[in-house]
Formats: sequence, C-alpha cells, structure tokens
Amino acid sequence: MLKIHNSLSRQKETFKPITAGKVNMYVCGMTVYDLCHVGHARVMVVFDVVTRYLRALGYNVTYVRNITDIDDKIIKRAAENGETIQALTERFIAEMHQDADALGVLRPDLEPKATESMPEILAMVETLIGKGLAYKADNGDVYYDVSKFEAYGKLSGRQVDDLRAGERIAVNEAKTDPLDFVLWKAAKEGEPAWESPWGMGRPGWHIECSAMSAHCLGEHFDIHGGGQDLQFPHHENEIAQSEGAHDCQSVNYWMHNGFVRIDDEKMSKSLGNFFTVREVLAQYPAEAVRYFILSSHYRSPLNYAEDQLEQAKAALTRFYTSLRDVEPQPELNWQDDKEFGSRFAEAMDDDFNTALALSVMADVRQALNKALENNEADLAAYLAGLLLSFGDVLGLFQQDAETFLVGDMAEDSDADAIDALIVERNQARADKNWSRADDIRDQLSEMGIVIEDAAGKTSWRRA
Repeated sequence: MLKIHNSLSRQKETFKPITAGKVNMYVCGMTVYDLCHVGHARVMVVFDVVTRYLRALGYNVTYVRNITDIDDKIIKRAAENGETIQALTERFIAEMHQDADALGVLRPDLEPKATESMPEILAMVETLIGKGLAYKADNGDVYYDVSKFEAYGKLSGRQVDDLRAGERIAVNEAKTDPLDFVLWKAAKEGEPAWESPWGMGRPGWHIECSAMSAHCLGEHFDIHGGGQDLQFPHHENEIAQSEGAHDCQSVNYWMHNGFVRIDDEKMSKSLGNFFTVREVLAQYPAEAVRYFILSSHYRSPLNYAEDQLEQAKAALTRFYTSLRDVEPQPELNWQDDKEFGSRFAEAMDDDFNTALALSVMADVRQALNKALENNEADLAAYLAGLLLSFGDVLGLFQQDAETFLVGDMAEDSDADAIDALIVERNQARADKNWSRADDIRDQLSEMGIVIEDAAGKTSWRRA
C-alpha cells in the first residue's frame, strides 16, 4: 500500500486518490530564461518516477508541469540579449525539453504557460478581491492580504508573527503588511503588459500556479510537487490563493524533493559551484546522471560530486554488462514476482524509496550473473526481464546493452581494430604467450577499452 510523506502533515500517509483509479498531479516547472541546472534535473527525474510508478500501479495519471514564461528575470535577460521575450522563452523551452529527453523524462500530459493563462489568472485575482482577500494598492499593484487567511503558514510550519518580525516593506512597495504578496503588477515602461480591471500589468509569480493548476486539474487535486526551496513562500502562497478563492482544500498531498549540494556545499551561482544539465551531460552518460539522482531518497539532500557520478556510472555499467548476453523474457509483469517484485514494491510503496529499489535490483543482477554462470538460460531470461521491467518504472535500461557499453558500432571507427586486437590476444593466450596477451590488454586500456573474459568468451566496453 503506497505511503507518501505529506509536507503538510509532516508524516507519511497512506495514499488515497480523490477519485478511485485516477491521480491528478501538478509540479512547479521551470522559469525559462537559462539552461536547466542540476536542481531542475532532480525535480524532473523525481516526479517522472512518481508518475511512472503510479501508472505501474494502474492509476490513470494526469501530470501537469507548468512553464513560467514571464517574470523579472526573463524580462532582464531578454533585454540583455537584445531579443524578444518570446524568442528567449521559446529557445529555452526547447533547451529544457532537450535536457529532459536526454534524462529519460517523459513529457507531462499538460504543460501550461503563464502567458497563455491570463483569463484564468485574472479571474482568480478578481475572485480574491471580491472576497476581501486582496486589494489594489496606491501604486496600481494588487496584493494578497495575508492577515485575512487564518491558515497562512500551515505548510511551512511558520508563525505569521515571527515571519512579520523579520520582514520589511521596500521603499517602492505600497502594500499594507510586509507579508502581503503581489498578485498583479502594474505595468512599467518597456515591459510586456496585459489588460486587466486594475490597469495594464502582468501577473505575480505565485498566482500563476494557483490559476493553472485549478484550470488543468480542478479546485481540489491529489498531489502537488516541487523542490524544497518552493515550500515557502511559493507553495504557502499558493495555498492561501487557491483555498481563499475556492473555499476548499486545494491539495491532499504536498511533496518536496531535497536540495542539491555540490561537494557538500549548497549549490549557488555566487559560490561558483553551479552546474547546468548540459555541462554534466558533456562528462557523463545521461542515464548515469539519472541513476545518480535516484540513488538517494528524493527527500534527502543530493550531494553532487565527481566520485558519486563515477559510482553511478560504474553501477549502471554492471547492470548493462549482466544484461548484455541474455535475451530477456518479454512482457513480464514484475508485480507477479513474489520475491524480488514484492521487495521492489515495498521499497517504492515506502514514499518512492528509489535508493532501496536500486538495491533490490542489484540483488536481481547478482542472481542473473549466477544463472548465467550455471547456464540456466530460462532463469537468466526471466531475471533479465525482471530487471528491465523494474527499469521501466525507474526510467533505466532504456538503451540496448551493447550500445551503452560499446557505443554505436556503425559510427565507431575503432571497432574493427579493437576486435582484431582481441582476436590476437585470445590467440596469444591460447599459445600461452602471456607477455603478448598482457601487452595487448595494456594497449586496449590506453585506448579506453575494458576487456572482460567470462563464460569462455571475451567482450569489451568503453571505460
């Protein structure tokens, strides 16, 4: 039985969808003014696995991940580049999709944009003003009145008085309380703007998600996800907006993935330890990066370090090596397996514990290796099929094993030379010319080739 750690209750709860057999999930997506970084990759991979597992359990999942395509950073970057906002955002949406595709992340079912959601945003702001929860300030901005929402702070666990004590109203703001947040920004010269009952302007960041989630999934839906950094104030403000507008609970389960750290320091541009997905993928296979992300529980901090990436790549290589020489049993349902399947389900049912699920898969790999050593072909085929079916849930083993280990042979100009050296080495070993055999192994190693002798044959892969 699936249990999810609910950030709202701060404990694991048995998952029960609002509608039997149906799950509606909204995840805060990217603000598209730059390339995705490792933190974005974690969000994408984590909630991709949540979606995959829910579907494996038989749920009909509608997964919504929004795109913020208008805000201060986007306006500033477009001006710096001397390009239109639309050109900038469309370019980085394409770059985001490229990174997500490389990481094996399935496209969300719906991907609404803020600029295409103005009617819903305007309607929600009007509703909040009509209920006395928001007001138009003297500078033309519209603010949410936090003092009117008694439950403010329930997600983050923060007390309003404590929050207010640490906040100040900026000189250029006209809000009446330091905790009040902007719903609609009055237009500034040279900035894009839309018509509204309060004059030309554009939406604040928080209102976008409340409007888009309600439009796509309804006023009350099952799961809302995002990074831990969004829990306050963004998601706290979403609750105030959505529940204030609709007079009902907006979300049943709030999920937040942990921070990414770089060599045990918080990832930050100011510290110079900020990595884009594109930079990481230039050094490591995309699937190894995905494996690395899944090797920690999603709520735990994820420490990005080269040795961690190397370990992930080595672990993935061991899996592919075991799968290389076996034809897996097709159309295998892992949920029917009483041993490994039950353990895998137990791990994933425990708040999507992918780290534990990977350890179960490692046990399957060891059993597969033993079956291969004992020439138990049927058992090996079954275990290989089991591994691949687990992999489908985690988005792993999506490549042919030979391709992962060796590369595209059609484009590999060294392949024939490598095969010839291996034939020569095997002959040298047959002739007991150990010195020549060792020399060839060293030559292949210098070429970045690892050779492995097993079951009476020699195979090779890229180091």
